[in-house]
Amino acid sequence: MTAPHAVSATSATDPSGHGGAAVTLERVTKTYGRVTALDNVSWAFRRGSFTAIMGASGSGKSTFLHCASGLDRPTSGTIRLGETDLGKLKETALTELRRDRVGFVFQGYNLVPSMDVQRNITLPLTLGGRRADSGWLTEIVHRVGMADRLGTKPSQLSGGQQQRVAVARALVTRPEIVFADEPTAALDPRTAGHVLRLLREAADATGQTVVLVTHDPTAAAWADSVVFLSEGRIVDELARPTAATVLNRWETL
Repeated sequence: MTAPHAVSATSATDPSGHGGAAVTLERVTKTYGRVTALDNVSWAFRRGSFTAIMGASGSGKSTFLHCASGLDRPTSGTIRLGETDLGKLKETALTELRRDRVGFVFQGYNLVPSMDVQRNITLPLTLGGRRADSGWLTEIVHRVGMADRLGTKPSQLSGGQQQRVAVARALVTRPEIVFADEPTAALDPRTAGHVLRLLREAADATGQTVVLVTHDPTAAAWADSVVFLSEGRIVDELARPTAATVLNRWETL
């Protein structure tokens, strides 16, 4: 399955376009002992955009995602989700923000084995004491192609099906932004295409912001733009990517 043409070529660094910035990083640095994983990074992700983050192993991709999403706190700098300064939130408030306003898709699925598909999808709502919007839930499970497997446990699903459940769980709260960390790395190309189309539709159909960390040029080609990291710094951005142009830029890093 090939990627569609990106829907917007507006730079991700322009928070004034397409509804403003969903997430903004200002002079963000993250160190682990003597190792600098992020080095004075500033960036803004437009609302409704789909951005891929690429870089070699150790370039800071996952650290970038973890800090931008509030999973980890930076050593210095400011990160805002919309107008909310994450650095000013206590741990409980930060946990609630991640649960209610952010969706996560990881390579490892992170489904609860004892819960069926429906309960796994609605888990973030359950933890927040909220009821699922039946109409939205129905739309989501049909969109991911799991409407006939709602009573099935994860152990009875293929890896691709589990990842589609994970995408549905990330979308069910109608988050402002979805962070996906190598979600297709363990999937075959056909299944990976289905998952990437779901993320593309999240940006196009519902206006959610998607940030995808990947090492795969084909996956990156689904995005509006690709941001390249090297040694903890942003070194380039490629708008309207194709697999060929991403690979060509990747080889010059």
